[in-house]
Amino acid sequence: LPRSAPEAQGIASADLTALVDALDAHGDPASADGVHSLVIVRHGHVVAEGWWAPYTAAHRHQLYSLSKSFTATAVGIAAAEGKLSADDPVLGFFPDEAPADPPANLRAMRVTDLLRMATGQQTEPPRAAGSSWVKQFLAHPVPFKPGTHFLYNTSATYMQSAVVQKATGLTLLDYLGPRLFAQLAIEGATWEESPEGISTGGFGLSIRTGDIASFGQLLLDRGQWRGRQLVPAEWIDAATSRQVANGSNPDSDWDQGYGYQFWRCRHGAFRGDGAFGQFCVVLPQEDAVVAITAGTRDMQGILTILWRHLLPALRAAPLPPDDAGNARLRERLAALAVPRPGAGAPPAALVGKTFRFPDNAAGIESLRLEPTRGEGDAAAHLVLASAGGEQRIPLGTDRFVASSVAWGGKPPEPAAVALGREGEECVVRICFVE
Repeated sequence: LPRSAPEAQGIASADLTALVDALDAHGDPASADGVHSLVIVRHGHVVAEGWWAPYTAAHRHQLYSLSKSFTATAVGIAAAEGKLSADDPVLGFFPDEAPADPPANLRAMRVTDLLRMATGQQTEPPRAAGSSWVKQFLAHPVPFKPGTHFLYNTSATYMQSAVVQKATGLTLLDYLGPRLFAQLAIEGATWEESPEGISTGGFGLSIRTGDIASFGQLLLDRGQWRGRQLVPAEWIDAATSRQVANGSNPDSDWDQGYGYQFWRCRHGAFRGDGAFGQFCVVLPQEDAVVAITAGTRDMQGILTILWRHLLPALRAAPLPPDDAGNARLRERLAALAVPRPGAGAPPAALVGKTFRFPDNAAGIESLRLEPTRGEGDAAAHLVLASAGGEQRIPLGTDRFVASSVAWGGKPPEPAAVALGREGEECVVRICFVE
């Protein structure tokens, strides 16, 4: 997407600085609860973008349930290609996984019911490890007539992924690769898979913040990208409109109606979102898109900040240039950072001492601090022992140091690690930046 000074797109740089200040203050710094990145697009131009170090523009970020909006988009593309229809019965795709005597409500369930989170199920079907998630879904009770009962249901999104794979012979990741990701210059996308080798659909997609912004612009332009219609406009209109009621609280952005894996918002907006604050917010009336990644438990708080600070700042006409204000905004964005522990070397009594732990969920057996041996930017090292072996993790005292850390029995993941001293306590903060 092209870049522009905010004023040229009808936004004062000072107003965007105030928005960034509000987002920076959101959350609990002591627990690293906060925003990780922000991209704002107006009239098709990026007017502000920033990452809270050690998060960067190059890092992919787990989207959690924002993945659902990409899954529904894949269904729309497959429908346009004639591979499936939103009115197709779900059971028709899975004759070998269906129960012996499917109940009437299950037989009546259509793809559109999966899209609207209105499958007729009262509880979400399990996705037990080592078992077929499709069979578990189809075996789950369907007490309500499909289409009449809203239930936020990640297993229903997984079934959309399974439908696309049955209809096209490709996983969601492979199917969207040339049709969407390559067109939007989304590179290096990854998507987790189920035990059956099916993209998880309802979660598991990882892309960059700029990629989220491009997806939002595609939605804003009703499926068109640089003169090409990648997704039918009618599908985007249906997917982002209110398909089912899901509450009545006028002050909640979770009670404004649900589309095809998109939430309706207040102020005429719609969004895809994921746990801990992964957002693709589209404001059609204002010709604007906001992409955010975060690690917060107060997602409504982030949306409220947008309504308070961004909405009033969006003017219909360009504003006079403000070079000084724009420079201050850029400086503010460049200085964003996740809070580090207090500066200082670890207490001497802790260095070289081994701490052993009883059984724990993280699988840590012991740790110790060691002085650096002149390796790179590290000021010290954390030696972490677990069932998977011993890791020697570099630490920075005045900065986060890039590393790769295995945690909780998982393979090593990109991380940034900082060491600090708070009184006689030594604090190590690990940010898993993807």
